Amino acid sequence: MSEIHYAPQGAEPGTARRAMIESQLRTSGVNEPWVLTAIARVAREDFVPADHRSTAYIDRSIPLAGGRAIPAPLFAGKAIAAAEPTKADKALVVSAGSAYLAEVIRPLVGSLDVVDAADVAALPGSGYSLILIDGAAGEVPQALVDALAANGRIITGLFTKNVTHLALGRKSGAAVAFTTLSDIGIPAIPEFAAPKRWSF
Repeated sequence: MSEIHYAPQGAEPGTARRAMIESQLRTSGVNEPWVLTAIARVAREDFVPADHRSTAYIDRSIPLAGGRAIPAPLFAGKAIAAAEPTKADKALVVSAGSAYLAEVIRPLVGSLDVVDAADVAALPGSGYSLILIDGAAGEVPQALVDALAANGRIITGLFTKNVTHLALGRKSGAAVAFTTLSDIGIPAIPEFAAPKRWSF
């Protein structure tokens, strides 16, 4: 088994970060050494509001302004494990107000763009082989589907009938087909709410 390095340059992370890795990620099935190493090197407390720094590693989402939230650490672990990023990937992270997920995945991909969920109509590029959405979408915007390369993949939360799922999407032709991976709590991204439809 590969050795797990919990912090860069031999520095030990805080007790809370180690506890998060051992008691949240490992016990929930996130055991890939490369995922744990990527998460261990990033100080999550630097990516949450100042008044939440002391609870940055709790097993729940952290609220942000405008109805947004930073997903719990487990979402990052499971999303990155499902993405299986490589240096061949041209990646895009869709942020809902925090750069945490982007910072974790940055060293694992060949190139990385980041866009706020409110700005997906003006993406910084196209032809992405990997897109990660940092939250749950009621409906994935068409702009993201269009920006995905053939056979590219999207990792996102999907919000359906008051339940959130972690899902993996693969692009075939002009559409993306999603497969549910697990049911976990993922905060909804307000900008990606599904449009209201008439029901009878």
